[in-house]
Amino acid sequence: MAKTSVAGIAVNGSKVLIAHRNPTGQMGGRWEFPGGKVDGDESDTEALSREYGEEFGIEINVGKQIASASFEHNGETVNLHAYEIHVPHDGTEKKYELTEHSEYRWADINEIENLNFVDSDMKLYPDVKKFVLGTSLS
Repeated sequence: MAKTSVAGIAVNGSKVLIAHRNPTGQMGGRWEFPGGKVDGDESDTEALSREYGEEFGIEINVGKQIASASFEHNGETVNLHAYEIHVPHDGTEKKYELTEHSEYRWADINEIENLNFVDSDMKLYPDVKKFVLGTSLS
């Protein structure tokens, strides 16, 4: 049975919230759209809420699914779903409490393809880019 992971896409104009993974572990030291694995019988929304609470110390609101992709990890298929999320603030006036990342920032959507981003999130990038650019135009 395939595993499921989720990514949260917080948008601020043409910028998205990204985080730099701690240097240890697989894909350590690379940028990502924050999120994580869906555990047990959790819904995607529950998993995103839990992950942002654990990794950033914040509560989020989860919106619609905006992208999905599949990839192989250690011989298993993983389905990756990206959702629009709303964070309670932009992280500049109140710092997020990081546990799994060394830093976070708001990056212009066009800059992401030039960053050292995790491979799985780059599979989401074309659809995320369309979503962000469409949102920033409205």
